Amino acid sequence: MCGIVAYLGNKPAVPLLLEGLKRLEYRGYDSAGIATLDDDGLHLCKAVGRVANVESKIEQQGGLPGSCGLAHTRWATHGGVTELNAHPHQDPRNGICLVHNGIIENYATLRRFLEDRGHSFASETDTEVLACLIGELHDPENGMDLEKSVQAALREVTGAYAIAVVSKAEPGVMVCARKGSPLLVGVGNGEYVVASDASAIISHTAQAITLDDYNVCRITRDGFRTTTIDNIELTPKVMQLEMDLEQIELGEFDHYMRKEIYEQPKALRTTMRGRLDEKEGRVVLGGLMALANQLVKSKRVILTAQGTALHAAMIGEYLLEDLAKIPAEVEYASEFRYRNPIIEEGTVVVAVSQSGETADTLAALHESMDRGALSLGVINVVGSTLARDTDAGVYCRVGPEIGVASTKAFTGQVAVLTMIALFMARRRFMSPEASARLMGELAQIPDKIERCLQADEQIKKVTEKYVHRDNWLFLGRGYNYPTAMEGALKLKEISYIHAEGMPAAEMKHGPIALIDEGMPVVFIANKGNQYDKVMSNIAEVRARGGHVIAVATEGDEEIKDMAEDVLYIPDVPECLSPLLAVVPLQLLAYHAAVLRGHDVDKPRNLAKSVTVE
Repeated sequence: MCGIVAYLGNKPAVPLLLEGLKRLEYRGYDSAGIATLDDDGLHLCKAVGRVANVESKIEQQGGLPGSCGLAHTRWATHGGVTELNAHPHQDPRNGICLVHNGIIENYATLRRFLEDRGHSFASETDTEVLACLIGELHDPENGMDLEKSVQAALREVTGAYAIAVVSKAEPGVMVCARKGSPLLVGVGNGEYVVASDASAIISHTAQAITLDDYNVCRITRDGFRTTTIDNIELTPKVMQLEMDLEQIELGEFDHYMRKEIYEQPKALRTTMRGRLDEKEGRVVLGGLMALANQLVKSKRVILTAQGTALHAAMIGEYLLEDLAKIPAEVEYASEFRYRNPIIEEGTVVVAVSQSGETADTLAALHESMDRGALSLGVINVVGSTLARDTDAGVYCRVGPEIGVASTKAFTGQVAVLTMIALFMARRRFMSPEASARLMGELAQIPDKIERCLQADEQIKKVTEKYVHRDNWLFLGRGYNYPTAMEGALKLKEISYIHAEGMPAAEMKHGPIALIDEGMPVVFIANKGNQYDKVMSNIAEVRARGGHVIAVATEGDEEIKDMAEDVLYIPDVPECLSPLLAVVPLQLLAYHAAVLRGHDVDKPRNLAKSVTVE
């Protein structure tokens, strides 16, 4: 959700912090702030709205001095969207200043304790409580320096946190820590950039350490050390960030979402590179090889995720049952851990997440592992919590996704789930010839997505006809029922148009009452086992005055008599069709948002990575 950037080095902090905040804007936020520290003390500037508002205020103030600083973009949880509630937060009595992602669940109890100790609070936030708790414990003259104060405070905290803290009493020291919310420490030459996302670090250093839960890192200009909150010293591993600046720059595109839609062919080629052995009819997934025998003998697969990743998981359910002949089911991660799920011997749980930091998905994963399930991850971000916590997994390798509305991560997840299904199918029931044929078709998907993208201008014109309508339906069957749900979600996320996605047959059981004259109804009507059924559903919509936008297979002339508008996709095996059918829906949502004048990459109320429940 929120974004953290912090700097300790020898350069002026503000330019670097502002640059980092701008790179984190895609994560979603409603206010921002910066604090710097020098020998004269703390200097603070906060504003509601965009980072540009903070930048303007800093210029009006004549700048913020210092080569040590904290910066933050906030997405409101405790307390409304106000400057007082924006980060950084202080304990002015003791000179502590911090930024925080996450939620302190026992903040009310801690606040009452601190009020009894004479503290007063300027904001409604849980973060200010944590700042004051650290301040209450901070006593350098008696051995409670900033590091020890942070450790002691965090031992009293219940909840999730990623924090960076400085103190007026120790101007050359910064302390950061995490539990349940991501935090990286970029290691440069005599300088350090702490951030919740690698995109804020990569322009300064490609070397970073990833903090694990309950880790604390003390940073000075001379070096750093990591410990647990119980002060047990650790030996961190410095990793190479798998990202470059070109990947996170807009280039010729107006929006990241459009860029990422167009990146899908290249991204999927990277996803599949080195993993398809068509000669042997085998999928090569290094992350799963050590567990291949267990996977072959597994009796049941549960896929768990949220949002767009859930729709990819739903397609994965069809793939596993259809290709690998193994019972599979999909669970909302947010519901899974709270309903006493049954995990039997031979159960595999697959957690799907772009960021690898989705709080609900992590909680579901940990619950299933506690009950004895074998855990797999389908993840895009290397080194994320999900990647570290699962027994094994497969990276999507689609590159950083900046747009809040997921596009290339979705197709990457579906491609990976297809390969996992083939990996298991070949070892269970599928012949080498059948596997090789399907792998050959999968390898051609990037080229066929490029053909789908050629319809961009046509899709824009279709969108213009219906963009004024406030209610849409997206309908599909079989493999493309989840694709219909994903299309509806995309439209909701960025254009704020109400849309529902569902199985086409479900329309008759209530939602058909919504259809009136001119209502846009998007059907995924590609050639497949249920094509005739879909055509019947289209006839039912037309009889009630609905206007049909059909996503159909190239060469299908019959559909032209049934739909007001037809968007063609190349012919592929039905199990691969979601990888193509989703592309026109992504472009439709994009054009609707642009035509309605919305901020495509920063939709209201949304965050890229939902790191709180």
